Amino acid sequence: MPRNNRSTQVNSEADTTKPKARAPRKKVSAKPEAGSDADQKSTTALKRMRQVYLDQAVPQLQTAFEYKNSMAIPQIKKIVINMGLGEALTNGRAIENATQALRLISGQKPMVTRARKSIATFKLREGMPLGLMVTLRGHRMYDFYDRLVNASLPRIRDFRGVSRKSFDGRGNFALGIREHAIFPEIDYNTIDKIRPLQVIIVTSANTDREAVVLLENMGMPFTREVVTD
Repeated sequence: MPRNNRSTQVNSEADTTKPKARAPRKKVSAKPEAGSDADQKSTTALKRMRQVYLDQAVPQLQTAFEYKNSMAIPQIKKIVINMGLGEALTNGRAIENATQALRLISGQKPMVTRARKSIATFKLREGMPLGLMVTLRGHRMYDFYDRLVNASLPRIRDFRGVSRKSFDGRGNFALGIREHAIFPEIDYNTIDKIRPLQVIIVTSANTDREAVVLLENMGMPFTREVVTD
């Protein structure tokens, strides 16, 4: 009997020392919550410009070039925005101020471009920051294109359209903008300096003629062709 009592006592003590089971941890999603105003505007722009592409650009391209495969019909692949900042050699805050402006314009954080080699004549050392670059794809690309052709370019003083000669021969279009303040997102009273930038629209077109038809039917305000007898 004493042995049984001892074993029972040991077992009861052992039971009380067992660790308690932990409650399962809740999974925390790293993705930001959807439904913000910026996300809704980008989604709306994507739907609108995608519909413009399907309703206007595709029929015109199909009629003009008679593609045998629907996958061969050109479309916009990406948009690259470049901003040169030679002033960064003497102005320490140029990169910071331009980064904030380009982030507002594109909706995406820009990447700093740096010098590839040293040039003593210009007091330039390898690795020094010289500009900013942003590459847009998907909904941000369509959002920027929508704002560019419908809101920003019409704000240029005495605007008469963009040149049809700014293609590279492979269907890509380069547009130079002298004042970044034409974008509605920029508050003119808060900028430290007006800076130029370059917008490069990369398409899947094989020729410049295809790219002109594509962009023109997606709202790009090209200058009118002068017909001579």
